[in-house]
Amino acid sequence: MTPAAPGRLEPPSSEAESGTASEAAARTAATTSTSSTSPTAGGLWRGGRGVLLVALLVVGVAVTGVLLGGSGGPGRSLDPDDASLSGGKGLATLLRARGVRVERVTSVAEAGTLAGRAGPAGSTVLLGGTFPLDDDEAKRLAALPSDLLVVGVRPHLDLLAPGIAPRREARARSREPRCGLPAAERAGSAYAGGVALTAPPGSIGCYPAGGVPTLVSFSGAGRTVTVTGDGQFMTNLRLAEDGNAALAENLAGGRPTLIWLTPPESAAPAGGGKTSLYALVPEGIKWALAQVLVAVLLLALWRGRRLGPVVAERLPVVVRAAETVEGRARLYRARRARDRAAAALRAGFTDRVTPRLGLPSGTGPDALVNAIAERTGQAASHVGAALYGPPPVDEAGLVALAEYMDIVERQVGKS
Repeated sequence: MTPAAPGRLEPPSSEAESGTASEAAARTAATTSTSSTSPTAGGLWRGGRGVLLVALLVVGVAVTGVLLGGSGGPGRSLDPDDASLSGGKGLATLLRARGVRVERVTSVAEAGTLAGRAGPAGSTVLLGGTFPLDDDEAKRLAALPSDLLVVGVRPHLDLLAPGIAPRREARARSREPRCGLPAAERAGSAYAGGVALTAPPGSIGCYPAGGVPTLVSFSGAGRTVTVTGDGQFMTNLRLAEDGNAALAENLAGGRPTLIWLTPPESAAPAGGGKTSLYALVPEGIKWALAQVLVAVLLLALWRGRRLGPVVAERLPVVVRAAETVEGRARLYRARRARDRAAAALRAGFTDRVTPRLGLPSGTGPDALVNAIAERTGQAASHVGAALYGPPPVDEAGLVALAEYMDIVERQVGKS
């Protein structure tokens, strides 16, 4: 059988043709050039670019969620126990290191009780811009003997600091103090702005924006009241910049005790109602689940795309016979199946030689070996080892086996 011209891939017409194809496949497996089966860079890129795209998309959604989600809710702003960027834990730690007693309270009543216990040395009440107040609570705070530090413009400012009122907005940035307030002079430049304030007579205005101060302080009746247009210089995010830490410590740590008013946590439902399971899930988990759902949806859209209509193919497929033989040989080589290649060589040799020796197809090994040795003059031990010995241990042995059997077959045919 000569596999030179193309033809239809059909079953072999005889045992001889089958043996020839098997022998040719085994020889090709032994003599074909080495081809690497290692993955190439191009193949790795084509196979993994889809997974890489999905991974990059998931990372992008996660980063966007973190940036948009922020570092905490508004109720945690300037909280002495909050370590997020908008919290005030850094300032509280610095004050405690200086020996200042920092008391976190969530009500005006608690602040009044602690202010009464502070003793002759007094205390400072820090009121953030997010703490909720009504008129009565604002009046109670204004009547306390403690110093008062109001961070950010808020309602009831007329009750807390009479004469100080917002004038206009001012961009928050690094500013110089330009005033005679000792706390500001020692700190130097700081991140100030937010709102420009009116400075009543007898007060000191610092960190001006367009000639209008953004920090105003006045003293009277044994206490000091200070109002800042913005409180970002006290947060964990800005504390290490410029003289922000020094300014915050000087304003909040002037007394042995700092009473830090912080908005209370969200109250539980009234009437003994049960909180839903969804409400108990942290916001970070919700964001993560949303990102996973987006990733799964995009993966489904990518992998579920249409591949086009089914193409009908007429059978049998026209394939070159040589390609089929070479393909089988490459499979043998890729799997190092020298035993199967040797078995194919021996089976084809036996099928072709047995009829030429005049022997029936069921002839035993001894009779076949003796007949071949008598016809060709080869040693019976050599013929027996070639036909029934162990499989070759390497490709060189397989090539030698094929060459030896080819020689023996030609000798049988000539005799």
